[in-house]
Amino acid sequence: MRSNLLAFSIVASLGLAQVAHAAEGMWVPQQLPEIAGPLQKAGLKLSAEQLADLTGDPMGAVVALGGCTASFVSPQGLVVTNHHCAYGAIQLNSTAEKNLIKDGFNAPRTSDELSAGPNARVFVLDQITDVTTQAKAAIAAAGKDPLARTRALEAFDKSQVAACEADAGFRCRLYSFSGGNTYRLFRNLEIKDVRLVYAPPGSVGKFGGDIDNWMWPRHTGDFSFYRAYVGKDGKPAPFSADNVPYQPKHFLKFADQPLGADDFVMVAGYPGRTNRYALAGEFNETADWTYPTIARHYNAVLKLIEGAGKADADVKVKYAATAASLNNVAKNYAGQLEGFTRIDAAGQKQAEEAQVLAWLKQQGAAGKPALAAHAQLIKHLEAGRATRERDLFVGQFNNTAAVGSAITLYRLAIERSKPDAEREVGYQDRDLPTIEGSVRQMERRYVAKMDQQLQQYWLNQYVGLPAAQRDNAVLNQWLAGSDANAATALVGKLAGTQLGSLDERLKWFKADRAAFEASNDPVIQYAVAVMPELLKQEEQKKIREGESLLARPLYLQALADYKKSKGEFVYPDANLSLRITFGNVMGYQPKDGVAFTPFTTLEGVVAKETGADPFDSPKALLDAVKAKRYGGLEDQRIGSVPVNFLSNLDITGGNSGSPVLDAHGKLVGLAFDGNWESVSSNWVFDPIMTRMIAVDSRYMQWIMQEVAPAPELLKELDLAK
Repeated sequence: MRSNLLAFSIVASLGLAQVAHAAEGMWVPQQLPEIAGPLQKAGLKLSAEQLADLTGDPMGAVVALGGCTASFVSPQGLVVTNHHCAYGAIQLNSTAEKNLIKDGFNAPRTSDELSAGPNARVFVLDQITDVTTQAKAAIAAAGKDPLARTRALEAFDKSQVAACEADAGFRCRLYSFSGGNTYRLFRNLEIKDVRLVYAPPGSVGKFGGDIDNWMWPRHTGDFSFYRAYVGKDGKPAPFSADNVPYQPKHFLKFADQPLGADDFVMVAGYPGRTNRYALAGEFNETADWTYPTIARHYNAVLKLIEGAGKADADVKVKYAATAASLNNVAKNYAGQLEGFTRIDAAGQKQAEEAQVLAWLKQQGAAGKPALAAHAQLIKHLEAGRATRERDLFVGQFNNTAAVGSAITLYRLAIERSKPDAEREVGYQDRDLPTIEGSVRQMERRYVAKMDQQLQQYWLNQYVGLPAAQRDNAVLNQWLAGSDANAATALVGKLAGTQLGSLDERLKWFKADRAAFEASNDPVIQYAVAVMPELLKQEEQKKIREGESLLARPLYLQALADYKKSKGEFVYPDANLSLRITFGNVMGYQPKDGVAFTPFTTLEGVVAKETGADPFDSPKALLDAVKAKRYGGLEDQRIGSVPVNFLSNLDITGGNSGSPVLDAHGKLVGLAFDGNWESVSSNWVFDPIMTRMIAVDSRYMQWIMQEVAPAPELLKELDLAK
């Protein structure tokens, strides 16, 4: 099975040489045969053709979790990923009395494994189909009306997905590449019964916590194991005691050769979003307003959650995953902003765009369409600035737990009155299990008083806006004032909701529109009142998207043509679809006089030990290191067991949990972070400073052998001594 090659080809040997040197590029699988030379030069022992076989070995073992990456590592459906990717499942199964976040978890038998939650999924890639011609034809048939274009693409998307999912058990998704120059339909087997098998203690899995996040040197055992289950007929099924472990066609084997400095490594995964082809104006908007604003507010919200958690253990446990996510985003944005300054990202983006525009002008009439497209995109950017503060604050308020639940459930009732094919994406029959799962999961991630604090925070930001920007008519009516007292009064009114009850939420999950509109529940009444405004904003967004459906691909094609004229390489921005990146194990020099080596060791864990969170290792770990009980896993070159390692691979969010493979396709670790200097590479790649941080597979084995023993798991992995 193989799709057509990406429209943007790799060009010129100069560009390929740059790839091999800099390790830049999140390559779509279809490009691998084209970059076979750089792959071999970097040290790959497999053929590029073997890697391009997405259902073969080793690529067939790589799976998506919906926001993270993982891989099969046994013939009995065992899946390995990061601890922080499994954190939601660990949190869902934790209570103040039985805290798996702190203590870790090990299921000695399959019957002891715990459900990872109703929305936990393992997606096994089955097929990719290029549908570019059909997608572009659907857009063109809509004519000049931008709203009609958006709706035409949505209708095409839904029809393709519906046909793709006609065979039960599959989940399909249409991906747009390079701004809409290429469309591909991905079909995945959707495994719905996912169970937690093993998680190390939090003082291993999250060692260093938020302090060490994005930092090097790093000493974190960021790994956990799931197991995928299916019905007895081998087909995906919801959680059931009768289900059996899924038997994958391929699974990864742990490396039998020790990884060292300069060795070849590669990652296959599902990176989230990069913006390397964004307009300079879009970059400036992000660097000047979006990132600093969101980071500031998220840090303030984190203080609220942390303060409440100190006083209430229930809040601490139930909001642990929320707090971890907020902190990760806030710190990431701060790192990106620092990186932007260090490499003069704004200057680089501006200079490149000026060169592209100048080149287009030199093309005469041939360059005018792309110049007009660029102008249209700038116009969209300027239109969004006028309401950005209002949209942020109102949007965050509408996404607090109780309010967000009411809005989602009321929208579901509205959409259910339509034929399935005409419903908004996200509210079709295929989406009902996910919505119900969110309704149920709220039970373990909601405390009324904490939710009310978050409502108060975002309302306070809204009422603090200048009067001209405080123009949300519905919210203004509900506030009945324009100060903090009005915000407090509204929060008090909404506190009368019954949606904190699971039974109540499940009742509304099945209710029709009329029931919502007759409800006396204050939060439901707010959802009903605000819905017309939300639908209006949604339509306005679709109009802008319809205009971009013509402008964005046109401009990005021009950008690709410009790069081609200079002998440079082109790969599409990350978009949550499968990508491969490769390079070599290596350290880096963050500043003059400082040189970081590529491996950290067990002794480095002990050196950081303080006895207090987040540097409070288990006593078993400290004792084993003191006794130099390496369990036969030490590397003579570094004199200890390696913990984490660096490489120059190009990754981003979504790659978390991605298997790191050696030259022979064997598992040598898991990607879990980037260094502080790399985070700005989402916008402008920095080949000198960009490094990926991975947990070494030998440390994973050592933890399961010496610290938090899992003998049955080691046996299943064929690692038992």
